[in-house]
Amino acid sequence: MRRLAVHHLGRVEYEDGLSLMRLAAEAVRAGLPPDTDFLFLLEHPPVVTFGRSAAAANLLAAPEWLEARGFELHRTDRGGDVTYHGPGQIVGYPVVDLSGRTDVRRYVAALEEAMIRTCAGLGIAAGRHPTHRGAWVGSRKIGAVGVHLSRWITSHGFAFNLAPDLSHFAAIVPCGIADPGLGVTSLAAELAALGRPAPAPGEVAASLAAHLAAALDREPVGGAAALRTVSVVPVAADGRVLLLLRTPERGGFWQPVTGRIEPGEEALAAARRELREETGAEVEVRPLGYRHAFALDPALLGRPPTAPRICEEEAFAARLPEGFAPRLSGEHVAHALLDPGAAAERLRFAGLRRAVRLAVGD
Repeated sequence: MRRLAVHHLGRVEYEDGLSLMRLAAEAVRAGLPPDTDFLFLLEHPPVVTFGRSAAAANLLAAPEWLEARGFELHRTDRGGDVTYHGPGQIVGYPVVDLSGRTDVRRYVAALEEAMIRTCAGLGIAAGRHPTHRGAWVGSRKIGAVGVHLSRWITSHGFAFNLAPDLSHFAAIVPCGIADPGLGVTSLAAELAALGRPAPAPGEVAASLAAHLAAALDREPVGGAAALRTVSVVPVAADGRVLLLLRTPERGGFWQPVTGRIEPGEEALAAARRELREETGAEVEVRPLGYRHAFALDPALLGRPPTAPRICEEEAFAARLPEGFAPRLSGEHVAHALLDPGAAAERLRFAGLRRAVRLAVGD
């Protein structure tokens, strides 16, 4: 029996989620580790995604409405129409090798079944709609499905509405279903109608994982422990952001201060230490209230594919004194002080771009 390595990741930027699936697919294809598929359970910031068959008319909200609520827009290679992801929703990305059983309908049914059984375990009668994909409570969709296959390895997956802001679905025609008799619901809303609170996200995610593993005939196992890291955005007295250029052997890309949290070290202490080691600055750092997960891409360092290595990163900011001149470590070859917009454009990673925006808006 193949194994299903389950990773509970928390917040993941949508762009980083796409990279995560790509790296996991490379690992599955290479058998790293052998006979192992992956399931990533996570939450995205507000985002509207367009599948291959999406119609532009199914985006209803004005740009100003979307911008005020922090929405991003992304086109994807999954099937389906327009979908919303956001806080309070559990997104599942199974990266599974179906070459031993090339039945796409059965696979999609397994995704639906995991959501239906999770609802049943909490006393909510969910099922399938005769026309539309997903998991439904009567005429209200509680979970969406959209998948992509490449050489029988899956990506994308399902989005289960635990307790999202249901008003955000007004931005789109969900999944392109314009029937006014059909709507969207959440587990929290259905339980509230019964006078019951919603369970913790971890409990629901664990149920989804267990039911999906059973439906796919996989043995669920825990994912490898994540590497804990910090990022620090140094902001100069004039509001510009300090970026550092990594050495070629370390990837050769621009970044703010980043680094690992050592065993037994607190994140705040790690942030101060990394800032001092990489720039020479001895100043206070402040948390930005932003934690996210992403996968390290071995190709950035010229290394061959491996099993996905996950980082969980906490972001901080620091105010540099007027006239500060950085003293670089051996990890970097250059620095630049840039306006926040220019700094964000130079950063290739979505989580670091968000950290910059949070640091200058703090």
